[in-house]
Amino acid sequence: MSIEARIAELGLTLPQPAAPVAAYVPAVEANGLLHISGQLPFRADGSLMTGRLGEDVDVEGGRAAAERCGLMLIAQIKAALGGDLDRVERIVKLGAFISSTGDFTDQPKVANGASELMAAVFGDAGRHARSAVGVPVLPLGACVEVDAVVAVRPA
Repeated sequence: MSIEARIAELGLTLPQPAAPVAAYVPAVEANGLLHISGQLPFRADGSLMTGRLGEDVDVEGGRAAAERCGLMLIAQIKAALGGDLDRVERIVKLGAFISSTGDFTDQPKVANGASELMAAVFGDAGRHARSAVGVPVLPLGACVEVDAVVAVRPA
């Protein structure tokens, strides 16, 4: 089954890839690895999911935000690969940054939103290494940001 068919089967819709908000590019492919810049959690209506875990966002809200970051990562991967998600060989690593209070320690549970999405979409190739860290603030007040390293097949 193609990745596009799997996305449809899961009832998911990829957003339009977000434009960079500063001086960087969304993706760089080098030596068979596609490095995707950190993606923020935009809802389907385009609004940004903001706040801090442990303050005004609960774990489930953070998890949903991480999943939205994951959808944006897939949209950026698709754009970088000229629309061919079947070139994805493996999701190598995700880096999850969670805006959280000093006493919030459930960053791994929040990051699972993106990790579980990758496994659902890419199967075993979606299983990856990961970092999940708490930070005091993220760009634009976002509650979560996730970046990725992806192994890709040649075009």
